[in-house]
Amino acid sequence: MNAITTNPITIAIILFFAIAVIVAVAASIWLYISKRRTKELRSKFGPEYRRVARAEGDAAKAEQVLQERAQRVKKLDIKPLTERQRNDFADEWEHAQAQFVDDPTAAVTRADVLVQEVMTMRGYPVAEFDQRVADVSVDHPAVAQNYRLAHNIAQRHEQEDVGMEKLREAMLHYRALFADLLHDGGLRPVRQVRAEEREHIRRVA
Repeated sequence: MNAITTNPITIAIILFFAIAVIVAVAASIWLYISKRRTKELRSKFGPEYRRVARAEGDAAKAEQVLQERAQRVKKLDIKPLTERQRNDFADEWEHAQAQFVDDPTAAVTRADVLVQEVMTMRGYPVAEFDQRVADVSVDHPAVAQNYRLAHNIAQRHEQEDVGMEKLREAMLHYRALFADLLHDGGLRPVRQVRAEEREHIRRVA
């Protein structure tokens, strides 16, 4: 019995199978964690996950990028707006929207500024554009692409006249993002309360 137990070949075989089992268990755990992470990131980022995956050309790299974004934003002090702030910003947006009729270029410029102002108020650092859109994509993934499209049109318009319809398109993209930032997601309209309710908020604020 002792001779069998201490036989080097027997020990080597036992060790081999033990290591194989450990490796198989570790691989199963890694695969489970990886699949769960992918599912969570797909659910959280939605269309932004697919966009980053296409841009990176590799799902693993895309997930690393998105995780780094989430970790960065987690360290920021992002806070919701007060009702008074929401309504003040909604008023500003309505002014910009009305301005579009007479001066669409100025309206689009104002829309971009308003987006940056509400981001600042909520605690997002207003850095260079790519970082801004990366940060906002963590909690507002459904409208991150709207920001890119609106910004792209505004930049092109600085170089050449893109036409009224494109500027209108930019305003719509900015509005989608602006509303989402105002109401902390949910894709709700910019204006969520009736005029009499807004007046009451102003009186008690």
